[in-house]
Amino acid sequence: MSEHRRKPPESQGGGRAAARRAAQQPSGRRAAPARDAVAGSPSAPHGEPRPAGGRAEARRAAQRGGRRRGAESGGGGPAGPGGRRGGAGPGNRRPGKKRIIDYPRYNKRGWRRWMPSWKLVSGLCVGFLGTLVAVIAIAYWMVSVPNVAQAAQAQNNVYFWADGSQMVATGGEVNRQIIPYEKIPAAMRYAVISAENKTFETDSGVDPQGIARALLNMAKGGHTQGGSTITQQYVKNARLDDQSQTITRKFKELFISIKVGATKKKSEIMAGYLNTAYYGRGAYGLQAAARTYYSKDAKDLDPSQCAFLASLLKGATYFDPAGATEIDPAATPEQNTKNAMNRWAWILDQEVKDDHLSAADRAKYKQFPMPDKPKKNAQLSGQIGYLVSLAKAYFVNNNTQGITAADLDQGGYEIHTTFDKKKVQALEDVVKKVRKENIDPKKRPKYDTFVQFGAASVDTKSGAIKALYGGEDATKHFTNNADQTGAQVGSTFKPFVLAAAMEYGKRDPKGPADQGDSERTPVSPKSIYSGMNKLKIKNYDGTIWTDKDGGQWLQTNDGDESYNPPSYAIDLRYAMQESANTPYVQLGMDVGTDKVKDVALAAGLRKDSLASSSVPSFSIGTSSPSAIRMAGAYATFATSGMHHDPYSVDKVDKQGRVVYQHDDKATRAFSAAIADNVTDVLKNVVEKGTGTNAQLSGRDVAGKTGTTDGNRSAWFVGYTPQLSTAVSMYRLDDNETNKKREFLKMFGTGGQEKIHGASFPATIWHDYMEQALNGVPAAAFPTPEPIGDKVYGGGMSPSPSAPPSPSDSPKPSDSPSPTPSVTPSKSPKPTKSCGKWDWNCSGGPGGTNAGADQGTTTGNVGGPSGSPSPSSSKPGNGPQGNIFGGPGGG
Repeated sequence: MSEHRRKPPESQGGGRAAARRAAQQPSGRRAAPARDAVAGSPSAPHGEPRPAGGRAEARRAAQRGGRRRGAESGGGGPAGPGGRRGGAGPGNRRPGKKRIIDYPRYNKRGWRRWMPSWKLVSGLCVGFLGTLVAVIAIAYWMVSVPNVAQAAQAQNNVYFWADGSQMVATGGEVNRQIIPYEKIPAAMRYAVISAENKTFETDSGVDPQGIARALLNMAKGGHTQGGSTITQQYVKNARLDDQSQTITRKFKELFISIKVGATKKKSEIMAGYLNTAYYGRGAYGLQAAARTYYSKDAKDLDPSQCAFLASLLKGATYFDPAGATEIDPAATPEQNTKNAMNRWAWILDQEVKDDHLSAADRAKYKQFPMPDKPKKNAQLSGQIGYLVSLAKAYFVNNNTQGITAADLDQGGYEIHTTFDKKKVQALEDVVKKVRKENIDPKKRPKYDTFVQFGAASVDTKSGAIKALYGGEDATKHFTNNADQTGAQVGSTFKPFVLAAAMEYGKRDPKGPADQGDSERTPVSPKSIYSGMNKLKIKNYDGTIWTDKDGGQWLQTNDGDESYNPPSYAIDLRYAMQESANTPYVQLGMDVGTDKVKDVALAAGLRKDSLASSSVPSFSIGTSSPSAIRMAGAYATFATSGMHHDPYSVDKVDKQGRVVYQHDDKATRAFSAAIADNVTDVLKNVVEKGTGTNAQLSGRDVAGKTGTTDGNRSAWFVGYTPQLSTAVSMYRLDDNETNKKREFLKMFGTGGQEKIHGASFPATIWHDYMEQALNGVPAAAFPTPEPIGDKVYGGGMSPSPSAPPSPSDSPKPSDSPSPTPSVTPSKSPKPTKSCGKWDWNCSGGPGGTNAGADQGTTTGNVGGPSGSPSPSSSKPGNGPQGNIFGGPGGG
């Protein structure tokens, strides 16, 4: 076989793969076929053993060659036996140059390349700690110790009317006086140490665990938390230039606290803390607190009084016995007094435990040191104090920047309110006039003492509170009567029952207990219910309702009056007009009082103001919403079902920066058809029913009267398309010495036999609205669409000829009743005249077999042939009675 056809010898170092890689290299830089190949002629011997390493070693060499170009010697010459030009052989290879930060590691393979060495880890830790120390040192050097004297310079808050004019500047009165450490009683220092920071005398001024908890809580979006040591709290109180609740601020306070702890004496820190702390009632510093709560200097406080003042440092809103319901409704005088007494006793016991007070001295203080009553600023007299209090509470409860009541009391804020100066003045003048002309405690001390009025007026289209009447004088009568008072609203609650009946419908008596929409029938205002007095109330399925003791509920009407005997059949429109209780109590049972509650909440009432819905009387106003909330809820009807939450602050600025801006978030409470039908029914109340005293010349008015059981409160709530106003009247001895806080009956008050919503409340409403709407163009309510079916509730049943509504003629918008009716045959002319409303008059049209068993059965009840005139008297054969409703009536 010729030489050129002989099979070439096998590669000695790397095989075919190495040969291919070598062949692929560019000309002039190509290495030998393999690392261990013999550089000789093709005829060289090929039976020699293969050098160690083989193909795998050749691959590794080729890979290293791809990473390193050229040999360490500089390369450029012909390729050596190691592969590349100038390369080294397998026995003398050297790695690339080692880096300063050896990561990934140069001489490791696989996962070991990514494992940092102990030198690298140690170096990073040292570097991080060094940097951290440097940052701390710089921050420590840059922060300054707060100046207590500067902290004492609180500014005023300026409140503005809705038109931009200034209402009052308040909040930064001179109510702080710095006193030296020597004038601070030892008992006060010990009380604070035992209550706030037991290790104060020995700690460094900071609590790392407390800071960590605060930062973690803030990171989670929870409530902010302050420093837990006295030093940290002093730093927080003294930094008036920055009261923002941010992590940056917390870090800055931490460094300041460290510096204060290292550079100031404990006595200076304690004096600084007690001179800057907020004790409530606008009092900053111990001296101001001693004067505010006990009318004495700080140096004259005894250990018991010191323990109480120390308890206020935990939060005066919840520990001042005077209460702070304007900030939180739960902070009542009763609850706050209980809180204060418990913490006062605990602090004294802790002082004994910490050897700051002897057991013998502790035994001297068994009676709680009740502080003085709050003193009011003369600038806040009349209605101004109520307006400021309401605006302040609204801002504190609705701002999203964590600004607290204490922050606001530091001053520097510009609060732009919604209050209309002219409307506020008009409302106050009207109430004063009615009081002066009718209420005389000297002449009738038994009946006219403790008489209170409350009122609120809300813009229907925005929810802005335009005016309120909180009482005779905010510096004398501390409760804001326009806000939560506890006075029940009576029949002014009935519109929510009617709205629920149209929204959810009457339940099918034969349907399942858990009624779905398919088992409910939407209710029309034309629906028929019993107007019988002492009506036995039933469940929706026809069974008699009983309480937990098996007692039945016999609902009464005002004046024990029955409507349209002997059938007692009246429609819901007329029942609202005359404020009959029995139809609406039974309607609430047919719909479900839970559904009534849902509608009231949707309209804008607060859950905490609603009574239990487990009893039938819930539907006639056993709840006690505020005048503000009632005005806002009725405004929902005025705007065809769109609810705007009442508000009192438009905007708040501080140092030219907007810190709060009201955002109107209107929600649909119920459909326009429901709201407009309720408005139409309430409009009828003012035109023909119990609310005629509220009629305004040339304007559409809708409203409802309300009187409660025992005549303990009376209301009128009404609205035009532009403005909704609620007025309440009640008798309440809310003097702080009266622990019962009992609503008193108003029989004989103002020289009247009985107070109704149609009397003084409606008069106040009318006279105020005449002035408030002066110059405002009149507007009409929307025409309601037909809604619901004509249902029969509480045992009533359709008659051969359905009785018409005992009110005015049907309006063009009214639709025919969907209930089938039979036209009765003509009867001979009666020999005896019958009244228009005597639907079962013998000899008249219709039958005489009407049931008299509380409306549980109904015979063939015919109806009058004509429509009554607006001047018609009340239906029925009995005495006329009173038209204003009854317990829960109008």
